[in-house]
Order: sequence, then structure tokens, then C-alpha cells
Amino acid sequence: MKRRRTAPTCSGQEDQLTQTMPCLPRLLRILCAVTAALLLSGLAIAPAAAQPAAEARGLPSLAPVVNQVTPAVVNVSVITRVPMEDNPLFRDPFFRRFFNLPDRPQQRKEQAAGSGVIVDAARGYILTNHHVIKDAEQVIITLRDRRQFPAKLVGADPGTDIAVLQIPAQNLSALRIGDSDALQVGDWVLAVGNPFGIGQTVTSGIVSALGRSGLTVEGYEDFIQTDASINPGNSGGALVNLRGELIGINTAIVAPAGGNVGIGFAVPSAMARAVMEQIVRHGEVRRGRLGIEMADVTPEAQRRLRLPSLDGALISEVESGSPAEKAGLREGDVVTALNGRPVRGWSDLRARLGLTPVGDEIELSVVREGGPQRIRARIAPPQTASAGEIQAVKAMPGLRVVEIERGSPLFQRLRGGGLVVAATDNGSRALQAGFRPGDIIYAVNRRRVQTVTEFEALLKGSDRGYAIGLLRGDFNLTLIIR
Repeated sequence: MKRRRTAPTCSGQEDQLTQTMPCLPRLLRILCAVTAALLLSGLAIAPAAAQPAAEARGLPSLAPVVNQVTPAVVNVSVITRVPMEDNPLFRDPFFRRFFNLPDRPQQRKEQAAGSGVIVDAARGYILTNHHVIKDAEQVIITLRDRRQFPAKLVGADPGTDIAVLQIPAQNLSALRIGDSDALQVGDWVLAVGNPFGIGQTVTSGIVSALGRSGLTVEGYEDFIQTDASINPGNSGGALVNLRGELIGINTAIVAPAGGNVGIGFAVPSAMARAVMEQIVRHGEVRRGRLGIEMADVTPEAQRRLRLPSLDGALISEVESGSPAEKAGLREGDVVTALNGRPVRGWSDLRARLGLTPVGDEIELSVVREGGPQRIRARIAPPQTASAGEIQAVKAMPGLRVVEIERGSPLFQRLRGGGLVVAATDNGSRALQAGFRPGDIIYAVNRRRVQTVTEFEALLKGSDRGYAIGLLRGDFNLTLIIR
């Protein structure tokens, strides 16, 4: 019978030593296993004290970036007052008088949590989302070192869902704002925030897509899409690149099952910076007007206009007497770049025009009849209605409007009358529904309105909600109110 040959192992040496040192077998087996693991991993044996860091041991780690970023990401605690849920009996006036109950519903305090990013340590400026601090009675900022400060709201822009807060604090750490325009699909990113109120957390992923839009009815949208987990409480937190630079403000997720499914969205840092600069300077974003209507480039338009790609925004209409017409823009022009930066589509151009301050001159790269052109135009203030009586809309509490007078430029632009929103009260139903000062209301459920009386009648005549057609700046929007 032949003996089976085996590969040499450490067990031969172990057998020889066992007779003289019976305590060694277990120790030798452990040493053999550790030596084999180190040889397979390609690592050299070295004292632990000599190489304490993961990167020093040859292991990839995001710890240096995380340590750089997390001191600048804060918790945003918001206290609001909301009406208490009441029993239907409380709506009966006799019942309320009998039990001596107040006519106005009682209020209770509700606390919510989000995140924010310190972007200016010297002045204490913090970027977060508008929806995080909306209707806030009090905002408290908690730093990573557990210091707490009351925050002042410098201003907010619902259109981009960005808000700027300020705290009176010293020794702050701020994030450097990176170039979100340089992002590419596939770039690694980290999302830092305070989800579920459990404390600061970090998740990682990649940029899944760029230029996402159509998520809100208001929006001047150009979202970064990422698969880095963005959960409740991450709103307003930081999306950073591997250099530790802020390239987005985490804003929204697609959550059909109520949780994260790997589709999150962030406002690009270029947009957030532009919004912050206007808010710090004016207390709000002052959007102007160019006077064009746009659409995406279709394959048919690409062939007909001899375009190299589907990128760009096709001008479908130029308003008479507008800055666009005075600059020489024409229907059928395709805008391929704004101030030298390429335009991906009409929503991209819309978002960037919406953040261009009134009075600024812009340069548009345009393709016309197959040839490139450069056109300069100046952003004008939005059109306003002629001076008229401001009227409250009883069917939409908090909304005050002015009827557009016949013969005004707005009347000609709409080819008929309409209503200009003069004001919306803080915390009102009108503000929550999405109305903003300067909006031009022209239809309810596809029926034209020209007077407050017509508007009231259409609002009262629908039990299934409303689709409000309005014009905001250069763009048509539809507010869905249920």
C-alpha cells in the first residue's frame, strides 16, 4: 500500500517540538495561520504601534475625508406650532359654549430635525433646505462638539429649496465649496447628515446622474442624483467629493416604500452658492426675465437643425418687446451654452437663468441654421401689473392679488387678463400651496380667469382640488392643490 504524499506544512515542526514543549502546539497553529494570512494579503509583519492608521497599513479608508468634513455638518432642530387634532364635536358651536372651549383650536409644539452645513466660519453662515426650516418658530443649531446656538433665518428660496441660517458662534469649522459643474457620473461621493435623530452619520456612493428635474412644481431644478443613502434627517446635509469639498446639499429621495431605495437628490453647490449670495445681499432671490419659452431638443429637431447632439435648449417662442427680442434671439434658436458653460437641456437653462441677478448681462452660445453665434442679453426686472387695488382671496386664505388691467404689457403678454399675486401671508394656506409674490394666475382647471370674482367662483366650485395655471418669470407652472 502506497503512502500518500502531502505538501509540507508547519505541522512537522510542531510534532518535533511537542515532545519537549507540550504547551506549544496551540500557539504554533495560531502563528502558522497568522503567517499564512499575512503572506496571502501581501502585508509585512510590523509592530502595531509603528503603523496605527488604516492607510499606513495599506488599507483604503475614507476616514481622513470624514474627519475633515464632519465638524462642519450640524444638526438643525426646528420647533413649530401646529393646531391640535380636534374631535368633530369640537366644531359644534353649542358644544364649545357648553364646555367653555376656546373658539380657536389649541396649538401644540412639534419638533423636527434636519441637517445643515457651515460654509462661512467667520460670519456663521449655514446652508440647509427651505423645507427643513419652513414655518419654524425657533431654530436651534447643535454642533458636533455639542455646543448649541439659536439660529437667525437670513433668508430662504422655496424655488431651489435652499435656506441660509446664521449663528453667533466662534471657532467654527466650514466646508470649502467645490465645483459641482466638474462632476461626472460615476464620481465617488459621501453624504453626511443626521438621519432619524440618532446622531451624525456618513454614507457613501457614486453620482448616478446629473441634471435631474421635474421633482417639484416650483422648482428651478438641476439635481445631482446619487445612490449614497439619504434618509429622514439628512435633508440639508452635505454631499462631498473625495477631496472633502461641498458639491451638493442633500434634499430629497425617491421612497416608494417609505425608505431609502438608492435614489437621492442634492442641490448642486453652484446653485446653492448663487442662492446664498443673493440671500445674503438682498434677503431673497430676485429673479429677472429674459422673455423666452423653451423646450428640449428632439431627435427630429437635431436632424433638421444639423445639431451635433441633443444637448441644448430650443427656443420655442420669443416674447415681443422682451430683452430676448432686443438682443436678437429668434424662435428656433438652440442655446448650447450660457456664459461659456454648456447647457444640457431646457430645465438646466431655466434654473441658471432663474438665478441670474436682475441687470446682469449674459452671453448665450446659439446654433442658428447650423451655424454658431454668440448673443449678449441683459436680464430685466419681472413685469408688474399696473397699480390697482389689492384684494384678498377668501377661498385661499393668506393670498392677496391685483387684477391685471387692460392695456398693460402683462395683459398683452397673456393675450387676456389675469391676477398678479401681491403677497402671501407667512404660514398661510396660500404659501403652503406654493403661491409666491409676483406669480401671474391665469387659469383654474384649464378655465381662464381675469377677475377675483371668477377666481373665487372656480375655487369654490371644485371638490376634487384645483390645477392652478400660473406664470412665474419666463415659465409656466401648474400648482396642484387638493
